[in-house]
Amino acid sequence: MSVRRLPIADAAWRPAYVVWELTLACDQHCGFCGSRAAAARKHELNTDEALAVADALADAGAREVVLIGGEAYLHAGVHAVIARLRARGIVPVMTTGGRGLDEARAQGLAEAALARASVSIDGLAPTHDLLRGSPGSFEAAFAALGHLRRARVEITANTNVNRANRGELEALYQRLRSAGIRAWQVQLTAPLGRAADRPELLLQPWDLLDVVPRVAALKEVARTDDIVLMPGNNLGYFGPEEARLRSLDDGATDHFAGCQAGRFVLGIESDGALKGCPSLQTAAYVVGNVRSEGLAHAWANDAIRRPSARGLADLWGFCARCPFAAPCRGGCTFTAHALLGRPGNNPYCHFRARTLAAEGLRERIVPVERAPGLPFDNGRFELVLEPIDAPDPGRNRNARERLRVV
Repeated sequence: MSVRRLPIADAAWRPAYVVWELTLACDQHCGFCGSRAAAARKHELNTDEALAVADALADAGAREVVLIGGEAYLHAGVHAVIARLRARGIVPVMTTGGRGLDEARAQGLAEAALARASVSIDGLAPTHDLLRGSPGSFEAAFAALGHLRRARVEITANTNVNRANRGELEALYQRLRSAGIRAWQVQLTAPLGRAADRPELLLQPWDLLDVVPRVAALKEVARTDDIVLMPGNNLGYFGPEEARLRSLDDGATDHFAGCQAGRFVLGIESDGALKGCPSLQTAAYVVGNVRSEGLAHAWANDAIRRPSARGLADLWGFCARCPFAAPCRGGCTFTAHALLGRPGNNPYCHFRARTLAAEGLRERIVPVERAPGLPFDNGRFELVLEPIDAPDPGRNRNARERLRVV
């Protein structure tokens, strides 16, 4: 079936930054994968359909498209899609686990004009391999960085922080710097997909008191190494390090400015489903499909901007009374929704953790409902308010033990 192409109705917002799941097929089985990637989805876009989507994105004003999976390099049309994006003036980027990204694949991606590749590396070798469910994946990921660099593709890295790897950030940075990365994105493992099945893996909100200052300190180190370290959209929020975390320039005062889903961000699933952010829960946030409605029609639908259109009246819990409520609007939509079943109240907040700690308190997330087992799904947690020095139940069965038995 052909992909419909219509003019974009509202030029005020455009899908400038697009994350496109080209296929859900994957060569690893990561224990925290939000999309539960393994086999391809039914009815994934074929190459001709994908090329039509690339043209539609160019018509819509997209500036950068990040191809993800699964593993995007497993899609038969990946080279054609990259070449089409580049020909239409869009910067083509890829995020990859790198397990099968050998020298030949790297060269093929470079010849197709891939501009940049971000390799996902989630801890030192034992931790990374455990999280990925794939022995040897750490060395394969670093080998992929080398293959890409030699093919003259700019290399960056990204890391999900959780209780299995939170103590390894400084050592991991040293390895990544030695590999020649130009940038590093650090984000929190959110309870989406397989991560929802492993609550012991997740950081507790009070863990941010340790993690956020360390990431900010690493950013200062990275700046001296000419490496750009940036937090993901679910890390930080208005603690004393916020400007340092968000700003590209030393001394700038950038800060989190609310969810941008459906305003300047677009997510595309491999069967053509459209949502305002690639990590949003499929069941709750898919607005249309490129095969039926067409990209432009879905983008013109106000429903795609529902996550970013949150106002103060939509906030609840701590977020409703927070002094930073107006600019923040409850933080990351998919993270809050994955924890509490709806957005507008996000316990993964550094300011919130610091405020409660000053009162001798902390919040603990406790699972109360399992995820159904679908791509980009979530269960549900409840919050327990307790003394900051209460025993940590997670220490009785840690993330590594949980990963081994599930």
